[in-house]
Amino acid sequence: MSEPVPSNPVPPLSSEDTIPQRPYSRRRIRTGLTVTLIGFVIFLIGIRPGIFGLDRSPVIGFVQIAVFLIGLALICIGGYISMLALWKKQQSSIAADIGQRLVATGYVIAVFAGMADVFGIGSHPLPGLPFFGNLQAFGVETGQAIIAIGFLLLIPYKKNEQNTHAKA
Repeated sequence: MSEPVPSNPVPPLSSEDTIPQRPYSRRRIRTGLTVTLIGFVIFLIGIRPGIFGLDRSPVIGFVQIAVFLIGLALICIGGYISMLALWKKQQSSIAADIGQRLVATGYVIAVFAGMADVFGIGSHPLPGLPFFGNLQAFGVETGQAIIAIGFLLLIPYKKNEQNTHAKA
């Protein structure tokens, strides 16, 4: 004999049931990381053009400074896009807002330190040959450190709710 067919068969699984929901956008993270990687390559071309067989001068001149600052800008933009994607379903915290401003401030510090000679505030102002000196390197490194602190503040830290309920 044949078995009776149930009146309510189990419905097939939908894509919502099989694909886990992520709290972030993978596309935005990939886009941000791609921009960051492109920026890193451009940054390397500016800092060490000899790696790519493009070195023509014993000093780091205006063009190299401009190129590595453009690369640093792309690194900041790509990192910012990636980090914002992690906040997709939440409102960003005050620390994240401060981090966003620190990234921008660090970049401004790096630009002004790197282009100090061009702006006329460096140790080799125009019409002399501008090149990247020790004080400028320190200023750019300081700007990069501030950018790094800003990115750390952009990370969405979540409280472990199980531990907070257990303590209460």
